[in-house]
Amino acid sequence: MKKILQYTISLVLAGGLLWFVFKDISLSEMLDEFRKADYKWLMLSAILSIIAHVSRALRWKMLMKPLGYQPSTFNTTLAVFIGYFANYVIPRMGEVSRCGSLKKTDDIPFEKSFGTVLTERIFDVVSLLIVLSLNLILEFDKLQHFFMEQFASKIYLIVGLLAFLAVAGIIGIYLFRKYQQRLSDVPVLGKIVGFLNGLLDGLMSIKKIEKPFLFIFLSANIWVMYWLSAYVLFFAIPETTHLGLLAGLTVLTMGSFGMAAPTQGGIGPFHFLVGNALVLYGLPQKDGIILATFIHGSQMVTLLALGALSFLITLFIKPKTDDTRQSSNP
Repeated sequence: MKKILQYTISLVLAGGLLWFVFKDISLSEMLDEFRKADYKWLMLSAILSIIAHVSRALRWKMLMKPLGYQPSTFNTTLAVFIGYFANYVIPRMGEVSRCGSLKKTDDIPFEKSFGTVLTERIFDVVSLLIVLSLNLILEFDKLQHFFMEQFASKIYLIVGLLAFLAVAGIIGIYLFRKYQQRLSDVPVLGKIVGFLNGLLDGLMSIKKIEKPFLFIFLSANIWVMYWLSAYVLFFAIPETTHLGLLAGLTVLTMGSFGMAAPTQGGIGPFHFLVGNALVLYGLPQKDGIILATFIHGSQMVTLLALGALSFLITLFIKPKTDDTRQSSNP
């Protein structure tokens, strides 16, 4: 019932925002704009997105190697695409799905791979804050009022919540490490302690990565490719070809906040935030929303197609066990 309720709330939120965004937009006019689009730019955008997702798969591999697991780049890439596919069905289900995929193909314990995904998410949050700061510095005149209107009333709540979670996490890890032996002696809690230990091993894998500069490069490359994949789509629609790289950076920032919202694949919040932010660059709101829809739609079609294909491929992959382990124990 809880999952059904969460799914229903996500659908209602997405549907409500879509109605609000598109209530004054003519569907036939928007489709006409899409028909006039130059789709060679969409192909280039898809290629740049794929580079970003492969970079994410490579970075994920680096986090699992210190744990004693070495899945192939092919399998981790399949898992990443499956995760994106799952997010369009159930919000935040992608993290679980990609770990489940590697459990099937490479026999990597779910709790360990999930711990590495949590580490990834921490780096993604830090990266987004860096992108946001850069965006504000370079486009302060345009964005200061927009951010004040959209986020000012929530900024203290967001910062407070992040600080609380960080402190609670540190205290929780300390207490768990200190009393885990006592907890393990309780039969009912033994399996839970084992699961949490695996989760922490995955979370702390960042401390043992062999090539930290390569890890940072891959992290930066993910966001640069996201940025460029949105930017090149400006050239697909005649009304938006004049937009520059800084407008692309704003789309990246706003789009990332939209994708983080608890809806299926950011549907609704992405269109609202990106569509309204593009007004700051002289676009009529209608054209901003059409461009936001074109960007989100192209990404969604690409990820749904690749995610579905990846899922079908994993059905034919023979599960591995000892091949993926290093000679040392994890």
